[in-house]
Amino acid sequence: MMRQQNRDDQLSRRTLLRGAAGLGLAAAAGTLLAGCSSGGGDKVETRAAGTKPGVQPPPETTTIRLDNIFPVSCIAAQVMAEPFLREEGFTDIQYIKASPTAIASGLAAGDLDFSMGFGALMTVPIDAGAPIVMLGGVHVGCWQLFGTKDIKSIRDFKGKTISISGPTGPDGLFAAVTLANVGLDVRKDVKLVNHPPAEGLQLFSSGQVDGLVAFPPGSQGLRAKGIGRVVVDSMSDRPWSDYFCCTANVNRNWMEKHPVATKRALRALYRGADVVAKDPERAARVMVDGGFTDNYQYSVENLKEIPYDVWREYDPADTIRFYALRLKEAGFIKSTPKQILERGTDFSYLAELKQELKEAGHPR
Repeated sequence: MMRQQNRDDQLSRRTLLRGAAGLGLAAAAGTLLAGCSSGGGDKVETRAAGTKPGVQPPPETTTIRLDNIFPVSCIAAQVMAEPFLREEGFTDIQYIKASPTAIASGLAAGDLDFSMGFGALMTVPIDAGAPIVMLGGVHVGCWQLFGTKDIKSIRDFKGKTISISGPTGPDGLFAAVTLANVGLDVRKDVKLVNHPPAEGLQLFSSGQVDGLVAFPPGSQGLRAKGIGRVVVDSMSDRPWSDYFCCTANVNRNWMEKHPVATKRALRALYRGADVVAKDPERAARVMVDGGFTDNYQYSVENLKEIPYDVWREYDPADTIRFYALRLKEAGFIKSTPKQILERGTDFSYLAELKQELKEAGHPR
């Protein structure tokens, strides 16, 4: 169940991020996608897909609803996007409290307008007909699959127990597709047990389960303490590192009603991602000061590890094909990768943003 944060929380966060912008977040983004705000700038045009060059309409709405999930540092791009959302003309930026699993259901129900989240997680409701559209990739990695010291490879999990927060949650889906990629079936080859993340960390640390899908900062704590071993690191191990983890996602009805706003929101998110890539220390400080994570050092390490600068280079369609095929093999969806691409993606906004970069003399 999602709820809107109280007004004091919203004002506090807005004040924080406006202050962060004043400290130089926009400067940290360099000339990236510059001159695109509703407040002026004619070097790069701002238009919805299908509108004529030279036209710079304002967003159709100045309100946008985003998720505010529990403290994790890998959502830094969305956090750092707020100053840029304001530059793009959004004056009423609302944060809705949601768990990672609830992001997809919130987008599907229209409780959220725009969000970043695990692409595989979005694929499941899209398969069921939910009005969710993936607009492009944001970054690679953040998930790690831990095993006890005697587990050397993914296949060694056969007959073992892995703790996840839920079978249809992001960690449950990552476990399923990771195992399916080497021919293991989560329904019969491995025992998945459901526990909240903190409880799962405790169970794994005490040796009561053989594996754990962990994300920062929990994964960093395990590594720092020398507990278990990383069997799969989605930030560096192939094939996972060849594909996006998080994608930019939007409610279809909101997108179709607000195409200009959709493009402006996507631009702001990518500007936020570029800030993280250029200045992870500054991003980590904003994350800690904003209460999104409580460990500055872990946040810096994590933001340096996660590739936030690949959104121009990787093809998001490749990511969707990869995860959709794995999810189909694991029995989570019935649609083919082609059907998921047709029903739940629109990369035209991303293509226009890339073209704007090229025209402005910044091909990368």
